[in-house]
Amino acid sequence: MFIPCDRGGGSAAPDFQGFTLLMPAVSVGNVGQLAIDLVISTLDMTKVGYFYTDCLVPMVGNNPYATAEENSMELSINAEVYSLPSKKLVVLQIRSPFIKNKYRPFCETLLSWVKSSKCARVVLLSSSHAYQRDDEQLLGTPLRYLLTPDLEKAVGGRMKELNWKEMEKVAAYPGINNTDKVLHIPGGGITKLLFTESCSEGIQMAVLLKFCSEGDNIPDAFVLVNYLNEWLQLIKSEVSTVSSKWKIPSSWRLLFGNGLPPALF
Repeated sequence: MFIPCDRGGGSAAPDFQGFTLLMPAVSVGNVGQLAIDLVISTLDMTKVGYFYTDCLVPMVGNNPYATAEENSMELSINAEVYSLPSKKLVVLQIRSPFIKNKYRPFCETLLSWVKSSKCARVVLLSSSHAYQRDDEQLLGTPLRYLLTPDLEKAVGGRMKELNWKEMEKVAAYPGINNTDKVLHIPGGGITKLLFTESCSEGIQMAVLLKFCSEGDNIPDAFVLVNYLNEWLQLIKSEVSTVSSKWKIPSSWRLLFGNGLPPALF
C-alpha cells in the first residue's frame, strides 16, 4: 500500500487523480528500472512516499539521485513513489526482485491502489528475452507495445500515427498447432499478469517493452525511454544526442563505473 512521506506539519496525502502512473516491470536486463531512473533524474521528481509490500526483497541504500553531499545520505528502499504534478505524472520505482510466488498479491495490491488513487492510466516499462523471439518478432524494430481494451479506445489511433508495432501473439503449441495464439513475454516478470489483470478489471494500461539480452543494458534503457517520450513527450526531443536529453543519476557511476562514457556525466 502507498504510504506518504512524513514531511512534518501533518500535510495531506498527495492527490493522484487523473495522473499517469509510470512504473517498471522487474524484467530481463532491468531495462524498465533503468529507464525509470532516467525519467526521475531528468525531471527532478520529488519523492512523495513509499509502496509498502512484503512481495519484494527488502533493501535499503543511499539516495540514488543525490545531487550534493547534503542529500547523498538520504535513504531509499525497495519501492518508492515520485510525483510531478505539473505533468500529472506519478512514478513507482521498484529496486529489488520479487519474492517467489508473490507476483499475484503484488498485482492485486497495486491495482487496488491505482483504483483508490483514481490514476487515469498506467504505463508499464518492460523487456523480454531477445533470443526467444519467433520469426515475426525478428523483423523490424525491437520495440513493442500493448494496450488494454479501455486504453485502446483512447490512444489506439495515436499509436498508429507513431507507426508503433503491437506485441505479437505467438503459437501456443509451435510446430503442432500454429492457429492457437497466446501472449508470451519471456523474461518479462510481472508484465503479462499485470496486463491481463488490468484488462479484466477495466484499467487503462499500456505496456512498452524492448527485446534485449542480459549485459550492459544502458543503451536499451535509452532506447526504451525515448520510445516512451515519443508518446508522452516528457521532455523536448529536438536535441539529437541522447546523452544531452536525459540526466544520468549519480548512482549509475557506482553501479556501472567506467562503463559509461565521461560525456554522459
